[in-house]
Amino acid sequence: MTVSSPAAIQSFDALDLDKQVLANLKTIGLTTPTPIQAEAIPSIIAGRDLLGLAQTGTGKTAAFGLPMVTRLIRFGRRPAPGTVRALILAPTRELATQIADNVTAYADGTPIRVFRVVGGASINVQAEKLKRGVDVLIATPGRLLDLLDRRALTLAEAKYLVLDEADQMLDIGFIHALRKIAKLLPKDRQTLLFSATMPKLMEELADSYLTEPVRVAVNPPGQAAEKIRQHVHFVNQGDKARLLSDYLAKHPGEMAIVFGRTKHGSEKLAKLLDGWGHSVAAIHGNKSQGQRERALAAFRSGETEVLIATDVAARGLDIPDVKHVYNYDLPNVPDQYVHRIGRTARAGKDGRAVAFCSPGEIGELRAIEKSLKTGSIEVIGGEVPLDTGAPARKPGSGRPSRPQGGQPRSQGGKPQAAKPKTGGEAMPKRKRPARRPSRRPKGEQAA
Repeated sequence: MTVSSPAAIQSFDALDLDKQVLANLKTIGLTTPTPIQAEAIPSIIAGRDLLGLAQTGTGKTAAFGLPMVTRLIRFGRRPAPGTVRALILAPTRELATQIADNVTAYADGTPIRVFRVVGGASINVQAEKLKRGVDVLIATPGRLLDLLDRRALTLAEAKYLVLDEADQMLDIGFIHALRKIAKLLPKDRQTLLFSATMPKLMEELADSYLTEPVRVAVNPPGQAAEKIRQHVHFVNQGDKARLLSDYLAKHPGEMAIVFGRTKHGSEKLAKLLDGWGHSVAAIHGNKSQGQRERALAAFRSGETEVLIATDVAARGLDIPDVKHVYNYDLPNVPDQYVHRIGRTARAGKDGRAVAFCSPGEIGELRAIEKSLKTGSIEVIGGEVPLDTGAPARKPGSGRPSRPQGGQPRSQGGKPQAAKPKTGGEAMPKRKRPARRPSRRPKGEQAA
């Protein structure tokens, strides 16, 4: 088969996909392949292993889902009970759900049976459904291993393996699970590996999983979508909630995702905004699967306009109508910033991302700007710290070279320990021991 060059491919009709799959694409409204789809689909249909490097929002699910469904249809065999023909692994429940929804839409009207297994749902129900056999199984590694331990399925018949967002699976510690699962798969299989970044461990994983792979790279790592307008607003940590409320009030009726760093902090923020009259839902690791799915359903439908989330949602949410992304807390890992803001400006639309940067997050901001390789992010509010041009410090250090406004920082002993080096500031510090005796009588009286 002769395949047109990616630059010449303007329609899915040129990609040798199954006729029913092409009809489904027209129903969905997909007509023109994205670059990664145009480059990856011909090689996958030809049976080649593939390493795809692309940022979120570039159409990776269709890049592997469309040719996989096409190949399964043409193979023509139904799965035996308790077996799967194709396995797709994803790092989070949300991403697994999104992949399952998309692949189900691609396979509509065909004999292909698609099923998803994730944690937080009944494992007994999942095991029962797997007895019939599945064409395409989408799973998170942990739940898949649980089902394999129960002998609810076998992977001996699987001829296709997809690792989606493989770098995130490595980041959250799934490497041992992946190696264990790989041993249960037949060596004679087609393997597709998709990742946004290519760390050293990722290279080792690719070398061990892939055989003479085709390499496809679009949107270099660290590069955000062009249609995202990025801004930073400097603000004290304690003033962030009110600032966020003000931003949300300026854009009523527009969908926004707010990213926090911790589960507890995100839940607290959601309750605070709800009390201030905003329409809010929250998803994070402390929520049950049912709670997360209901929150996402309410957000997708427009019942709620603001979704508060941890990085569990930084990948895997494809909601085209999201207009704003707010980084309430800056991520410790610079690459995560690109994944977060990639929740907006999807499907060719415009979007806006605003980062709230406290004095203690200057290091994270500088690391993000360095990874973007596009210069400083535009400042739209707040007092710019004196070290704006300073080089990036280690992410997570939370310590700028100069405190904002010249006031002492409340970061524990480390910043204050460095102050005696400045000379004049050391004298007031040495007077403190002399004041302590004056407090002791009060302490004795109180006792």
